[in-house]
Amino acid sequence: MANEQPDNNNKQEMTKFLIVIIASIVIMFIVSIIINYVVVENIITQKLTTLQLNTEELAEEDSESDEVQKGIIVDLGDFILNLCDENAKKYLKVNVAIEVTKKDTDFPKEDAKGGGGHGGHGEAAPAADPLAAIQAEMNQYKPAIRDAVITNLSSKTSAELSTAAGKELSKEQITNDINSILGGEREVLRVSFGQFIIQ
Repeated sequence: MANEQPDNNNKQEMTKFLIVIIASIVIMFIVSIIINYVVVENIITQKLTTLQLNTEELAEEDSESDEVQKGIIVDLGDFILNLCDENAKKYLKVNVAIEVTKKDTDFPKEDAKGGGGHGGHGEAAPAADPLAAIQAEMNQYKPAIRDAVITNLSSKTSAELSTAAGKELSKEQITNDINSILGGEREVLRVSFGQFIIQ
């Protein structure tokens, strides 16, 4: 009988020990689930916030890019020039136009039309044509702009200019050259080639 009591004590201690271990494991499991939930919740919240901000920024950029900026077309005329081909003499005939930005002062708001006090005739003086004023302003740059176009296009081969990528590269280079000539007065929005013949 004396041997049964220490066995019972050992069994009770083992049972208590197992209960403590199981309780510890359950508590650690619950704590790890809570920690994981909090961490994942925070990460997901941060990611969703970042994603929402990025989506809003993209929507703003899309709305800005949807508004195509329109400028003033300046026709630079026709160009006939030699290309840089080594084997055979090739020439290019092209019509070039540029589209430049508008200024706030280009199209002033008309004053209220009413009875004019011009000698009692009741007619206002004719307003100056804003487009003619812009064309006159651009005419001072035209020789330098035409030179930039000639320099750019005559440095190309017929093979370079016969591809769409080659034409786009030339347009980009011409845009940069003209923008440096204009010196910030206006900015070139687009360069357009009208007639484009390589012979």
